[in-house]
Amino acid sequence: MDVGGTKIATGVLRGEELHDRHVQPTPETGWPAVLDAIASQIQLLQAQHPDAVAVGVGVPGPLTADRMGVKFAPNIYGFTDVPLVAGLRERLGQTVVLENDAKAAALAEAGLGAARGTSSSVYITVSTGIGSGIVIGGRIWRGHNGVAGEFGHVTVLPGGPVSGAGLDGALEAVASGTAIARDASYALNREVSTAEAFALAQTGNPQARRVVEQAMKHIGVAIADIQKLLDPEVFVIGGGVAAVGDYFFENVNKAAQEYGSAFAPVEIRRAQLAGDAGVIGAALSAHEG
Repeated sequence: MDVGGTKIATGVLRGEELHDRHVQPTPETGWPAVLDAIASQIQLLQAQHPDAVAVGVGVPGPLTADRMGVKFAPNIYGFTDVPLVAGLRERLGQTVVLENDAKAAALAEAGLGAARGTSSSVYITVSTGIGSGIVIGGRIWRGHNGVAGEFGHVTVLPGGPVSGAGLDGALEAVASGTAIARDASYALNREVSTAEAFALAQTGNPQARRVVEQAMKHIGVAIADIQKLLDPEVFVIGGGVAAVGDYFFENVNKAAQEYGSAFAPVEIRRAQLAGDAGVIGAALSAHEG
């Protein structure tokens, strides 16, 4: 199960095939309603697949150190300090494994997607915010405190805009879809969406081009820095902003190579699993335990 700010997606993973996909709106009345919605959908799948061995749930935002609860999910109303695993175990009577949604997608792309066959990879989703996950030897690298891979909160512009985590100049505050729309709206003196900003940039509008190419350069430079620190075999990028395609990847790759290749080559691949990555990764997390 992949729980997001607007939708809850579910499915059953058998081998490498995802079955019985289902999407429903995320309740907007607080975490008990979200918990009930998650449980009711899983119960339907349990009835159809009684041999399922575990439940994996991917959620946005930081988890508790023991991965039993959610500290806060910034895009889900009232989702703060939620004892998600205990609540689901009580309702379902089955093993439940909780994972950050970006880390779940990283595991999916490493196991069944663009990074398949590699020994190490870093997955980055560039969308409303910027999330990521590090996979080494087929497992998520969590670090000592469980926060490894918070790529979107790496500081790239000290003194810059403040992020949702209260940090000035974090990557997602200057290069996410939200940041691009904000800066393009300011530069053009009217309301501009992320999609329109990219469209205008690609047709030659100088203000829009400056905004989006600056954001893509920040992402590329941050990738180069991660390459110097971790030296992963490959980077995989997905998310709504990356779906722009060639223009996005060419500019990010250019900056990554410029700032990183003197130390080691940087390989960037496009995510392959699209909207299924979160559900597949949650199931793989449950299998991994």
